[in-house]
Amino acid sequence: MLTLQKVLDFSTPQLAIYRELRDRAFREDNSFIADSPKVVNLLLQSDVKVVSILATAEYYEQYQELILNREERIICYVATKKELESIVGHKIHHNCMLHGIRPEMTPLHEMGNQIIMLDEISSSENIGSIARSAAALGVNSYLLPKQGPHPFNRRALRVSMGLASRLKTHQYDDIFETLAWLKKAGYTIYGAEVAPDAIALSKVKVPSKWVLLMGHEGKGLSQEVLDACDDAVEIEMQEDIKSFNVAVAASIILYTFLNTATT
Repeated sequence: MLTLQKVLDFSTPQLAIYRELRDRAFREDNSFIADSPKVVNLLLQSDVKVVSILATAEYYEQYQELILNREERIICYVATKKELESIVGHKIHHNCMLHGIRPEMTPLHEMGNQIIMLDEISSSENIGSIARSAAALGVNSYLLPKQGPHPFNRRALRVSMGLASRLKTHQYDDIFETLAWLKKAGYTIYGAEVAPDAIALSKVKVPSKWVLLMGHEGKGLSQEVLDACDDAVEIEMQEDIKSFNVAVAASIILYTFLNTATT
């Protein structure tokens, strides 16, 4: 039987995290906040550590088995939808939130043979959308710069539908050192960029061990970064169209790579 703890004091320190941790905020202990039933439920079915849930009675009635199936004890705060809004300080369109702890970063040498890598992506939505596509297609390794949005930030996690939790994630400090390490480890690195010497996506010969590097939404990949890749690859487009959204482009290239790679 699930034990629910009714919220009597909205200002209690234990609930402050639900108000404080907005889009890109984390605490030193790697605490994060996720919201909406789809995301929360997927996290409950993952290996991510869960500290507490703040939700309505209706949510607990419908999904209590997911919580009871967890090994750790989860604090279950219950409140009305209006009370939830008072606690977080703004209007919400869902009935549940979760306080979890981000998993430790996966070491670079433990990443899989197919990696999606980002350089200076600034949009949390794109971070989440790429994570969702990668998980859906079976590319389970996500390599990102430390200075950019994390796939477990609130908006990115929501856009990924919680699927970011299924990926091995590593954040790097220096892109050139990281690319050099990946080359030595046997990866072929493809930079996605519209460039004079880029290989058309329909003609690229993909090995079994590769990295797809996506650049900034507006600037793309610099020439210096492209020079550090093995090849540039581009999606064939109409002459008057310059590019796709980075998340759309990543999905198209990942799908093609997975269906043409040699074994």
